[in-house]
Amino acid sequence: MTDEISGLASILNFDPFTWQGIATSLLCGTIVGAERQMRGKPVGIRTATLITLGTYAFIVCALSIRSDMTDPSRIIGQVITGIGFLGAGVMLTRRGVVFGVTSAATIWCMASVGVCIAIGEQGTAIKLSIVVVAVLAGVDLLEDYMLRISNGVNSRFKKWRNPEE
Repeated sequence: MTDEISGLASILNFDPFTWQGIATSLLCGTIVGAERQMRGKPVGIRTATLITLGTYAFIVCALSIRSDMTDPSRIIGQVITGIGFLGAGVMLTRRGVVFGVTSAATIWCMASVGVCIAIGEQGTAIKLSIVVVAVLAGVDLLEDYMLRISNGVNSRFKKWRNPEE
């Protein structure tokens, strides 16, 4: 019986990773990815979750390497650079208009959430994910409102300049 318990414990052991870190990565990726997926954007639940989980894994691995020659902060810098390339791949240009910049920025934010989880700041990571969704949804509402206001101002201005219209 003791051998079975120790065998199960070794299977469930993910050192240097923690189940809490993995679960938080999945949760945070799902929070942001669901918002993007509902809007039909390129960075959905799978992508956001994998970015968060992958960043968490890289940073935890870097933190677990202990020697005089290693600097875990370099790994964070390299992850940020790599995520930048991933974000650049999401952006497109059509007829001189750039699309996907918000998705690229979302990818970058998801990497920062993964870093927070890796350094043990799970609560901060969840809050940051909620803030990202609030920005994505809230600014969208603000932009719609501003568009309606500007269209109203422009139409009144046209009528003032050309009363015949």
